[in-house]
Amino acid sequence: MNRALELGIEYANQKSYLDDLFRVYPTIPEGIRDIDKTVWNKIEVSYQIKDNVSLISNLLSLDLFPIKDSYVAYLKRDKQSINRNRNTVNRLAGRAYEMGLDKIFENCSQPKETNRQIGPMFKNWINKGVLGLFPEKMDSFISHNRNAILDASDSEMMNFAKEHLNYNHDKGLDFVARFNNQYIIGEAKFLTDFGGHQNAQFNDAISTITTPNVKAVKIAILDGVLYIPGNNKLFKSTTQQYSELNIMSSLVLREFLYSL
Repeated sequence: MNRALELGIEYANQKSYLDDLFRVYPTIPEGIRDIDKTVWNKIEVSYQIKDNVSLISNLLSLDLFPIKDSYVAYLKRDKQSINRNRNTVNRLAGRAYEMGLDKIFENCSQPKETNRQIGPMFKNWINKGVLGLFPEKMDSFISHNRNAILDASDSEMMNFAKEHLNYNHDKGLDFVARFNNQYIIGEAKFLTDFGGHQNAQFNDAISTITTPNVKAVKIAILDGVLYIPGNNKLFKSTTQQYSELNIMSSLVLREFLYSL
C-alpha cells in the first residue's frame, strides 16, 4: 500500500482526525439566503390572486425553489415549458398554497447546504501557507524552478497542465505544485458520507490520477469516510483496487510533498 495512504488511514483512526480536518474544511452553515424584495413582492401578489403561472415563474427565479419536486429542474432550465405544462404548474402551485407564504419564504431563504460550500475551502487552507509556501500567481510560478504552489482557478490549472505537463483529461484541477523539480497535480475532495454522489466524487478523483502519460506526480487529496475500515465500497476500493495510487489526506500532504 502507498505510504501516504497508510499515513492517512492511521491518522483517521488513531488521532484527532475530524478535529484537525476542521481547519481544512470549516463547514459552518452560512446565514439565510437573501431574497430579492421586488421578486418577493411579485410572489406575494401572485399568491394572493392565485395566479399559478406567475407564482411558479417567480419562485423559479429564486436561487432556491421552496418545494422539492423532480420536475422543478426541467422548468428552471426551460422557461417556455411553464406555458406548455399547466397541470404540472397547477400541481406545484397547489402545494405552495398549502404551505402558506411564511413557509415558502422560510424554505426559499434556507442556507446553502454545507457540501455546496466545500469546493473553495481546500484552496483557502492552502493559501494560508500551511504547506510551508504561499501559493504564487501564474507569472511568478513559471518564472523560476524553486519549490512552489500555483495560485489559480481550476480551469487555469487544467490549462497549465495541458500545455506543460501533457495532461489530457478534461477536468479542472485543485492543486498544482513543484517540489524538488517535480510537478504535482491533483484533485481535492471531502467525502462526507457513503452513497451515489460521494462515490461519483471519488471516481472523479481516481479518473484524474489515472490519466496516462502525464509528466507530473498525480495525487488524489481525499478526506472523509473513505478511511473508515469496513466492508464499505469506498474503503475497499481505496485499500485494494487503488492502494498503490497516490491517495492521501490533506493532513499528510505536506509530509508527502517534502518527501519527493
